[in-house]
Amino acid sequence: MSRRTDRINEQLREEISAVLARQVKDPRLNTLISITRVVSSNDLRSARVYISVMGNKATKQEALEGLQSAASFLRREIRDRINMKHTPFMTYLLDDSMEEASQVLNIMDQIKTDEPASESHTTEPPKVSGGG
Repeated sequence: MSRRTDRINEQLREEISAVLARQVKDPRLNTLISITRVVSSNDLRSARVYISVMGNKATKQEALEGLQSAASFLRREIRDRINMKHTPFMTYLLDDSMEEASQVLNIMDQIKTDEPASESHTTEPPKVSGGG
């Protein structure tokens, strides 16, 4: 991605977060929602917005549905806040990378505790010959 696209993605992420925090009144969006990243297409006409939601699976699904129903409002607000020729059409997706990372760490911890205690090695260090 180009620097420009990266800057636009970051600006979109910040503006969407601000609009969600201050202007959206949907009760389904009263949970803690984080915009983890935004990935725009090369032509900047569409963007995938990845969200992380605290809560169980039902809470996450409700938040996603709330965002999808507020999508046109969010797009209008973003259009007014960002000076772009075309405001991207945004698709909202759940970002499960945090849960996946947590699961990997838990598995690694389990493997670590399942290993037998490391035996103390009493081997002597290798002898260095002083050629001379």
